[in-house]
Amino acid sequence: MANDIQYLIDSLYDMIDGAKNMPLSPDKCVIIRDDALDLLDELRGQLPAELKKAQDLIRARDEFVENAKKEAERIRRQADIDAKTIVGESEITRVARDKAREILQKADERSKAMVSVTNEYTDDALRRTEEAIQMALEEIRESRARFRAVSSEKLQAQRARLDEQTGEK
Repeated sequence: MANDIQYLIDSLYDMIDGAKNMPLSPDKCVIIRDDALDLLDELRGQLPAELKKAQDLIRARDEFVENAKKEAERIRRQADIDAKTIVGESEITRVARDKAREILQKADERSKAMVSVTNEYTDDALRRTEEAIQMALEEIRESRARFRAVSSEKLQAQRARLDEQTGEK
């Protein structure tokens, strides 16, 4: 999907980069409006899919965190059951409690590690999506500004020609 967006941006860039220069204006060019608008429409259609993909990543991360919490709770309960079933001398009971604490501590550490890794991955994916969208938006704004400048110049040139023609007659 990101490749499709990049392809559309590249196509728009190539269209503008390869456009013929205006006479006496090397920084202004002529592009085919319909082709540029078609590319922009396709790009606009692709962006919501990228946003949905980012939302799906967040949802998957939340499910992963929830499952990790459930697993930690299951381990805690099992540790409690194990500790209660070990009855006997004080040494055996103390060892069981120590083991239960150790299991709980490991479960908490594992849960925290899973949440941290998931958060980092999701943040990175969202950052990359945000950068892609920002780049696309900047390209669109630049193309629009160049288009307006070219259109304005053409309009002024046509008015000047009309003024000359009406002045000659």
